[in-house]
Amino acid sequence: MSAVYSSFFGRLRFGLLRRLLYIWARSDSIGNSSFSLHLDQDQPIVYVLPYRSLSDLMVLDRECIKAGLPRPVRAPHGGLDERESHVFLSHAKAWVGRPDPRKQSPRLLRTLDAVQDRYCKEVQLVPVSVFWGQSPDVESSPLKLLFAYNWTMAGRLRKLLAIVLHGRKIRVHFGRSLSLQELVQQDLGRERNLRRVNRLLRVHFRQQRGAVVGPDLFNRRTLLKGLLQSPQVRQAIQREAQEREIDPAKAHREAARYANEIASDFTYSIIRFLEVVLSWFWNKLYDGTRINHVARVQDIAPGNEIIYVPCHRSHIDYLLLSYVLFQNNLTPPHIAAGINLDMPVVGNILRRGGAFFMRRSFRGNQLYTAVFNEYMHTLFSRGFPTEYFIEGGRSRTGRTLNPKAGLLSITLRSYLRSSRRPIVFVPVYIGYERVLEGRTYLGELRGQEKKKESFFDLFRVVSALKLRFGRVAVNFGEPVALNSFLGREQPGWRQQSYEPDYRPAWLPDVTDRLARTLASAINAACDVNPVNLIALSMLSTRRLALDEPALIRVLESYNTLLRRVPYSSSVTLPDMDGAQLIRYVESMGMIGRQSDALGEILYLDEPQAVLMTYYRNNVLHLVALPALIACLFLNNARMSREQIIRLVTAIYPYLQGELFLQWRAEELPAVIGTWIDGLVAEELLHDSAGQISRPETSSGEFVLLTLLARSILQTLERFYMASALLFSNPNGSLTAEELEALCSVMAQRLSILHGLNAPEFFDKTLFRQFIQRLNEKQVLSQDVEGRLSYSPDMEDIAENTAKRVLSAEIRLSIRQVARASKPAPAPASPMEADT
Repeated sequence: MSAVYSSFFGRLRFGLLRRLLYIWARSDSIGNSSFSLHLDQDQPIVYVLPYRSLSDLMVLDRECIKAGLPRPVRAPHGGLDERESHVFLSHAKAWVGRPDPRKQSPRLLRTLDAVQDRYCKEVQLVPVSVFWGQSPDVESSPLKLLFAYNWTMAGRLRKLLAIVLHGRKIRVHFGRSLSLQELVQQDLGRERNLRRVNRLLRVHFRQQRGAVVGPDLFNRRTLLKGLLQSPQVRQAIQREAQEREIDPAKAHREAARYANEIASDFTYSIIRFLEVVLSWFWNKLYDGTRINHVARVQDIAPGNEIIYVPCHRSHIDYLLLSYVLFQNNLTPPHIAAGINLDMPVVGNILRRGGAFFMRRSFRGNQLYTAVFNEYMHTLFSRGFPTEYFIEGGRSRTGRTLNPKAGLLSITLRSYLRSSRRPIVFVPVYIGYERVLEGRTYLGELRGQEKKKESFFDLFRVVSALKLRFGRVAVNFGEPVALNSFLGREQPGWRQQSYEPDYRPAWLPDVTDRLARTLASAINAACDVNPVNLIALSMLSTRRLALDEPALIRVLESYNTLLRRVPYSSSVTLPDMDGAQLIRYVESMGMIGRQSDALGEILYLDEPQAVLMTYYRNNVLHLVALPALIACLFLNNARMSREQIIRLVTAIYPYLQGELFLQWRAEELPAVIGTWIDGLVAEELLHDSAGQISRPETSSGEFVLLTLLARSILQTLERFYMASALLFSNPNGSLTAEELEALCSVMAQRLSILHGLNAPEFFDKTLFRQFIQRLNEKQVLSQDVEGRLSYSPDMEDIAENTAKRVLSAEIRLSIRQVARASKPAPAPASPMEADT
């Protein structure tokens, strides 16, 4: 087919056909946009297409012209004696049906021989995938030949349909070049070299298709039938029938009902519909969407099972991530969604968009557990990208919540059962400048009952469009490969055998460590926006107000400090100065301004201040360590580096437990030293021969140091509350639940006494995490009745540390309230209540 392109009439015919095609067609290159930088254009370049296709070749020629690359229908540079610079991996012609993949391309054979016989020093083979749309096939569907184009179907009649149906969304991916010179240097022989080239190229094409289009979709009826016929579900059905003494057919029907309730019904037409609707919606709701580090996913998607683990701040998260992935030519994932979202109309759309639904608790329902586990295993083993939220629910405080390891445990057990396809977790941070459910969250923290989701929530969303929501950021963090993680945390795991229902003794601990690792990785991909910085600055002031020059200086100090000592390579920062940050947040109506004869004052009123705690908490972990260092100098004028490192190291595990900080214990001294140097460089501290001192208390630098310290003070106060309550009651007299309840009551009382209008200050969850961390560090122990005991030296450690970081007023107030506290009486049993 291509031999005529070198003639004048052949080129004329090819050019006219390409112009005719592009009257309708539109194409773009995807993936590594800098692929041309890896090619030496002085050496021969030969493009490889998987199957013989004139339309694919025309699309490739168009994209090469756009990219300034040698054209595939011209002779290659560099001495290779060929008329054109392209080959088809499968050379046989096909009017209908699939070409025979066994017949080799003569040009590929000649090219390989030219390098092997040294007629040509080097040839760069560039695999090129042309995707007509992103619609995967549906297994056993008689309509797939018409409506779901698959590049392995290169019949001309089918290609004509593909041009008509998918010609407006053509994607072209240029893979990394394959050096034939490096290959022939291994002296494998002509036949083995040829087989190896073919194998490498076919694997590349298969993996690239899986990353962009995804595996063939299940026919849902076939999927449900397969789930019920799996050995694990059949055993669960038999066990359910025996334990409940019911007819096995009834247990089978219950299993079928569970499978139908769970399974998604992924439909490409709905994905395309949602793409159009959401493009309109994002433009109405947001000023723009920033996507950072997506190349990390594009690099690892071929050949790996991708599991996305985003933070969960809003219901928008579900839609936004799938939309971003689809827009970046990655397969949208199957998403684990709460059964509460399976509402009329909305639930059906979500299910067809890839959502599968799960109940909040599986406890006591072994049949449901078996069906759900088998469904998850089916997704993983077939290579479908998956998404779930390890926090379990949406964060009402803006912090990353303590992860729930249920879905991770299911994932690990599935992987141990069959680990042929590598699993890679991709942490995703989604940052909002104004979250859609913000006021609802704060109402729930203040004790309002959580409202059940309903169809009418859609109308509330539409009514919210009159507000300005700013921009939203989607940051992809550093991927976590499960193989590497297991090798590090559980060496020798591959040498064990795992039955489907077997749970090794080490699994719970490893799962918990993986959950914390992923939570830390999500935080390490944080996006800092103007609202975060304003909240961080203003909430650290006593009166929630600053004059404009002072606020500008604080904002620029934070921005400079975060750039000077980056938390991680994944964190992104706003490209604005202090004045621009203020104007931006003012335009969103999230900060007030008052003028007087002496200048401009920026302030937060009470509702604004409460809302701003949410946005401060989004980024609090980024400044936790320097803020803790700053706290040491509120009550101390001078300290040695060794003292700072020792005190920060003692407190760090509890900060790490609450804020999911990323540094391991062995890394901490070096990190603390780097932050001390950063604070010294910003003149917030002074260094004299290893002695670190604070600035003059009347200086502007000390004011900045104080504001930085106050950002973490409430967290340290909560820690001291829990400790004071333990010490004020007889050792071994309180349970974890009683201590948690007392801490919450004390926090509410102190918030009134000291004007701390922040509902998250007395959030029980935060106290629960701190108590759990004390147990993990073996600072506390529990007896058989669950009562907590602490070691005798704990009181000295807590008091000495508190003296360093908390004011005498706060310590005295906490101790006074703690002495007056008594455990709340246990609730009466139903029988006692009746009597």
